[in-house]
Amino acid sequence: MAGTAGITRGQGDLLSGVPSLRLSRSAGFWSVALLLMLVLAASGVPSPLYRVYQAEFGFSSGVLTLIFGVYAFALLLALLIVGELSDHIGRRPVLAGALVVQAAAMVLFLVADGVGWLIAARIVQGLGTGALTGAMGAALLDLQRPDKPLGPLVNSVSPGFGLSVGAVSAGLLVEYVAEPTDWVFSVLTVVFVLAAVAIMVFLPESSPRRPGALRSLRPRVHVPRPQRTAFVIVLPCLLATWALGGLYASLGPSLVATVFGIDDHVVGSLLILALNGTGLVGSLGMRSVVPARAMVSGALVLAVGLTGTIVALATVTTWVFFTSAVVSGFGFGAAFLGAMATVTHDVEPGERGGLLSAVFTASYLGFCLPAIAAGIAATSLGLALTAQVYGGVVIVLALTAVAGLLLRREPAQPATEPAPHREPVA
Repeated sequence: MAGTAGITRGQGDLLSGVPSLRLSRSAGFWSVALLLMLVLAASGVPSPLYRVYQAEFGFSSGVLTLIFGVYAFALLLALLIVGELSDHIGRRPVLAGALVVQAAAMVLFLVADGVGWLIAARIVQGLGTGALTGAMGAALLDLQRPDKPLGPLVNSVSPGFGLSVGAVSAGLLVEYVAEPTDWVFSVLTVVFVLAAVAIMVFLPESSPRRPGALRSLRPRVHVPRPQRTAFVIVLPCLLATWALGGLYASLGPSLVATVFGIDDHVVGSLLILALNGTGLVGSLGMRSVVPARAMVSGALVLAVGLTGTIVALATVTTWVFFTSAVVSGFGFGAAFLGAMATVTHDVEPGERGGLLSAVFTASYLGFCLPAIAAGIAATSLGLALTAQVYGGVVIVLALTAVAGLLLRREPAQPATEPAPHREPVA
């Protein structure tokens, strides 16, 4: 959480006005942003460790993508069931509870001694991440400054940046630290428990309580009526960008080792950084561009980068492979920022949790389903050919997104231009 400099006595919750020791709106915003990065970094930690576990426990590429996929399915289940819950009972209880679930997942990783334990750990981690994703994204929209709304920007850069930080950190630990899994998962367990306590003590509640909490637990994807047209328009863009991320997260390090013959965990994790880290650059570089234009530009750049990836795999050219990942990452960041800014524009406070959960439900479906299919196909087709076919499919998705976006009239506001502000009403 943010330091005590951002705490104000007597401020109380944004809604209740009860005097207490709470973070200011600005400090609360950046604290939630930091926690979101941490959660997503933790979700990226296992990626470089998959090959370590694979060597230790002796499982195939198909089992590897199963371990990868169960996380995403558990995350989706949580999004569908509790995605709207914070719109009814407030952000803080959902965030604190989900952080405790994250801590439990870290404990399961600590004691894992076989494939079954890894699957259980990833399922619990997926449930915790799914519960956090919608609530944290909504909290960012609640707490952002009306005159400088950075919520869409943080929501768009967090997945790529967090995943890359987690993957690179884990890769470095594998290479240079004895018993890296014990070290990283022990630290994360403690951090998540402390964060859960800090959420309840310091974070101001930013969402009014509404009736219907139990009814909201019925699994569904809820897109508010005013945002439905925008959601349909950005859907191909969400699928293309996250399908690309799923390819690199699940099979990227294995491609580096198998196709290019680089048996170094750090290099494998740097591939994930090359994609996701430059996604941050793409988002920041396009933050003042009209959302539809950012999506079109990003999708086209992503398609160009993936074309380079296919060529690199066909010619076994390492520098082209990594350069293409950088280009694709820039397109990922720009396209996802434009999509996020478009779909969340002017959404009502009481609908934010549900909308963000719907966005990330679609995104994670694109993230996990193609990756699982690729892992199964790689057993018979080989990693290189599977990745080439996968890349071709994502290119088609990206170009479909471009076609759909060009048919829509561009909105007048840039991606981070202030939207009309409505204060929550208790």
